[in-house]
Amino acid sequence: MENQSTVLFKGKPLHLEGNEISVGDAAPDFVVVDNDLKPVSLSNFKGQVVALVSVPSLDTPVCDIESRKFNEEASQFGSDVKILVISLDLPFAQKRWCGAHEIKNVQALSDYKDRSFGKAFGVLISELKLLARAIFLVDRQGVIRYKQVVKEISSEPDYHGVLTAIRNAI
Repeated sequence: MENQSTVLFKGKPLHLEGNEISVGDAAPDFVVVDNDLKPVSLSNFKGQVVALVSVPSLDTPVCDIESRKFNEEASQFGSDVKILVISLDLPFAQKRWCGAHEIKNVQALSDYKDRSFGKAFGVLISELKLLARAIFLVDRQGVIRYKQVVKEISSEPDYHGVLTAIRNAI
């Protein structure tokens, strides 16, 4: 289903490209790269609970706050819960950012090559060619159990909602 959604950036509407994903759908696979340029796909995490945290850029204030918050919260979950922070930042920039902020509990991944994640999950912003701020929770069976697309991308997400969804999925 083609995406007809919009988000706002400082009140200005922006259009999302790709397939619109709903709770209850099977999570589509995608390929992104890690900080060492190695391919990573959702299927690498089969049988685990995976939070896909989509952010415009780690080098912006709200994304920085959000990613650090998830890094902090991730420590309370076991090793079968993965929190993946995905942006279009180059892997080198992600590696620098993670090192500078001692990010060890979440994995930063880049969708810069093919925008595979952005298109598969319908969060690629047409006008900016960045990812919208969104969170998808995929259960152990590969089904979307939680979805949050933050309407105003300069706002933080509902942390309580996603953290509750993760606890319920464990």
